[in-house]
Amino acid sequence: MILVYGGTTEGRVVCSVLDESGREYYYSTKGDAQQVDLVHGVRLTGAMNEEAMKTFIQEKDIRLVIDAAHPFAAELHRTIGLATATLEIPVVRYERRYPPLDPRIIPCESYEEMAQRLLAQPAHRLLALTGVNTIPHLRAFWSKRETFFRILDRDDSREKAEAAGFPASHIKYFAEGEDQKLFDEIKPDAVITKESGESGFFDEKIAPALATGVPIYMITRPRLPDHYQMVNGPVGLRKAVERIVPEFFPLKTGFTTGTTATAATVAALRGLLYGEQTDSAEVTLPSGETVSLPIQSVEPTAKGYLAKAIKHSGDDPDVTNGTEIWSEVTLASDLSEVRFLQGVGVGIVTLPGIGIEVGEPAINATPRRMMTDEVRKLIPEGGVDIRISIPDGEELAKKTFNPRLGIVGGISVIGTSGVVKPFSSEAFIASIARQTNVALALGADTIVINSGAKSENYLKAAFPILPPQSFVQYGNFIGETLAKLAEHRVPRIYMGIMLGKAVKLAEGNLDTHSKKVVMNRDFLHQAATASACSAQAHELIDRITLARELWTELGLDDLDKLMCYITDACYGASKKLVPDSKLSILLIDDEGQIRYSYPRKFIESLAR
Repeated sequence: MILVYGGTTEGRVVCSVLDESGREYYYSTKGDAQQVDLVHGVRLTGAMNEEAMKTFIQEKDIRLVIDAAHPFAAELHRTIGLATATLEIPVVRYERRYPPLDPRIIPCESYEEMAQRLLAQPAHRLLALTGVNTIPHLRAFWSKRETFFRILDRDDSREKAEAAGFPASHIKYFAEGEDQKLFDEIKPDAVITKESGESGFFDEKIAPALATGVPIYMITRPRLPDHYQMVNGPVGLRKAVERIVPEFFPLKTGFTTGTTATAATVAALRGLLYGEQTDSAEVTLPSGETVSLPIQSVEPTAKGYLAKAIKHSGDDPDVTNGTEIWSEVTLASDLSEVRFLQGVGVGIVTLPGIGIEVGEPAINATPRRMMTDEVRKLIPEGGVDIRISIPDGEELAKKTFNPRLGIVGGISVIGTSGVVKPFSSEAFIASIARQTNVALALGADTIVINSGAKSENYLKAAFPILPPQSFVQYGNFIGETLAKLAEHRVPRIYMGIMLGKAVKLAEGNLDTHSKKVVMNRDFLHQAATASACSAQAHELIDRITLARELWTELGLDDLDKLMCYITDACYGASKKLVPDSKLSILLIDDEGQIRYSYPRKFIESLAR
């Protein structure tokens, strides 16, 4: 069993991750003010002292504690630390992300230090953004100098301010997006805040003061217990749970070849610069989350350093699972940019249309960006060569469709999210049913299905009023997903789909994984003929490597005809599986725009 301490934005994220498992867990908050949707979580309220916490952990057989409480809940962190250390229970800290601090910000380790600094400045008109609980701690200042506290517009906050003896006339209430308005109203000569991180809107709070040169004093966040294991996003959290409580999730996640290559690159780079022989490397995923991957070895080469890592795909039966990926990093004094070189087992691009120049190693845009970003953290300027090798790559490529895409000599280094979700087993199909149960249990009557993180982000922008639980990923299993939704009698279904999968679905392929089906030119010719496209369209179909090239290469008239045909065919292939639901197909382009739909009225509503 897992015990979560929350009450924060991070707590909500933890719940959404754990709910994917379909297993029960406990979610504890001091009060009941936070509104959080728990599907499999059991809500607990009320503070626990150390003894009460230890008793609960033992009685409920808690094997993991997740601390997602506010960073300034120092007493709670201390209590969790003491109780779990005594019982030898692991703790995962779901930490906020903290932006780099502007050097003009003045850090303070205590409120006493902050009050002394403010009096010494001297500050005469203070705007305090530290919250109602800090009013008593700053009495030494506000009892002498004019101070305005911004607090939440809640009865309990007003009661705390009144109990502290703070004048009601100098209370200001929080209103989202009105930091500048409040600053202009108060016209302070000093601002104080806490190191509250991105989810605490730290940058937004201090922006007006930074822009005008008003001094900013910041309380630094309290130190956490030494035995805490740190994560700062849902991927790291799930990996930690999979490691500590292996049976909690029925399927295990993994990392892409791109993320694995990036980890090897970081390790090689640190070897080159610092002589480090590390056994792990931290990388930043496209989402901004940082994760740590194991490293097999780091060793010097004739010109640089070489690091090796193993690609782990989790429970996704990818052909590259367990494959060794190497990265050699060398300095290139004759260059000013980061250059990617072909290593053994990495393919070379020979045809246009896949987003990589002909003649370049088959390393996709996202992995290139990830590796470049990591290099520039340590080497801001100058030339750097990265040579990725996959010793078994040439043999593995025979099991993929790379040769049909014009990628020869090896496999591709790929990944858009950096994470491999297990889209290829029966347990994933079961997880679709669980996600649907979650959404329906929360009162949703609309489900928006999508292939993965990229298309889901696009669709969330199009459906801003829907709760997060209404968005369900189908991976490549369109048919199975629709069948599950039919079993649940979901009233309204929107299917977001990008062109590569849409062409396959339009042909009637309800499993669109590239390992099972690729773009069929004959079908595209049939579609172009049926929709009365021009001869130029047929010529283009013979030239393209990937379906997405149609977006930019087709003339507008042919594009409209062919895309309407494909969208209609997707509807025809899908609707028979959900006869009792209202179904809409939304065709998304590479820029995230919903360009075509069936029925057409959805697109018309967007235009309005």
